[in-house]
Amino acid sequence: MPWTPGEVGPQAGRTVVVTGANSGLGFHVATEFARRGADVLLACRDAARGAAALERLRAEVADSGVEASAEVLALDVADLASVRRAAAEVAGRRASVDVLVNNAGVMAPPFGRTADGFELQVGTNHLGHFALTGLLLPLLLAGDGARVVSVASVAHRFGRLDRENYLSERSYSRWHAYGQSKLSNLLFGLELQRRAAAAGLPLVSAIAHPGLSDTNLWKATPLSADTRVGAALGGALGRAVGHPPAQGAWPLLRAATDPDVRGGEYFGPDGFGGWKGFPVLERASAAAYDTADAAWLWARSVEWTGVEFGELAAR
Repeated sequence: MPWTPGEVGPQAGRTVVVTGANSGLGFHVATEFARRGADVLLACRDAARGAAALERLRAEVADSGVEASAEVLALDVADLASVRRAAAEVAGRRASVDVLVNNAGVMAPPFGRTADGFELQVGTNHLGHFALTGLLLPLLLAGDGARVVSVASVAHRFGRLDRENYLSERSYSRWHAYGQSKLSNLLFGLELQRRAAAAGLPLVSAIAHPGLSDTNLWKATPLSADTRVGAALGGALGRAVGHPPAQGAWPLLRAATDPDVRGGEYFGPDGFGGWKGFPVLERASAAAYDTADAAWLWARSVEWTGVEFGELAAR
C-alpha cells in the first residue's frame, strides 16, 4: 500500500522543530505533527507570518478535535546570530528535541549574500541548517533516538560541489548555486549519519525531497519573471506536473516518522522524474555519496559557521 500521513502514529510527548514552517511544506509538516499531539516549534523568519501560520495551524488542528501544542520560534537561517539565538532559546525551554526538519530555503534568486557574507543559497539552504543542527545536537542526543531530516531536491542531480567557487567568489549562476546547495543537503545528511554511527549514537539522519510542489519557493523562481502573469503561469505549471504542498510534505513526514526508516535513507515521490506521487525510498545521485566531498564540506562548514558538533566532531 502507498504511504500516506495516515501511517503517522501518535506523537504526544515529542518535541519537533520545523524551519520555514510559516508556509508550504514546512507548514504542512508542522500541522501533521501538531494534529498527532507533538509539541511543535514553528521556526520562522518573519514574526507576522509566523503568527498567522500558528493561528491557521491551531484552527486546522482544532477541526480534528485536538488542541495544538505549538508556538513560533524566531529564526532566520540566513543569519548565524539568529540561528544561535534560536538554538539557545530552545535549549532554555526544552529538555530535548526529538525531530528537527531542516526545511527552510531559497531557490535560484539573483546573487545575494547572507548576513554573514555567504552566497545566499548555500548560506541559507546548507550553512544555516548545518549550524542549527550542531547547536541543537545536545538536545537531539538528550532524547531517545532523535531524527534530523534534511530537505533536498531533485535539483541536486545537476548539482556539483565546486571547491574553488563554493561561495560564488569567482562567478555566480543561480541554478548552479541552487543545485550545489541541494547536493550539500545530501552530503551533510549522509555525513551526519556516518558520524553518528561511528560514535555509536542513536541519532537518525534521513533526507527527503518534495518533488515539484506549488509552493511560494517555486513561485519565486525566475520562471515567475517577477510578474503576476509569470507567477500565475509558474503556479499552473507546478500544479500540472507536480502536486500540492500538502502532498509534497509527505516524503518529509515519512522520513521524520516512519519507524522503519534507517539513517542515511533518502525519500521522494514515486512518479515520473520524482515530481509527484507517494513517498518511496530512492537513491540519490552518485555525487551525494562522495565521502571525500562530504568530508571537505563538513570541515569548511565548521570553519565558516564556528559550530563543531561536539561528539561528532571527529570521524
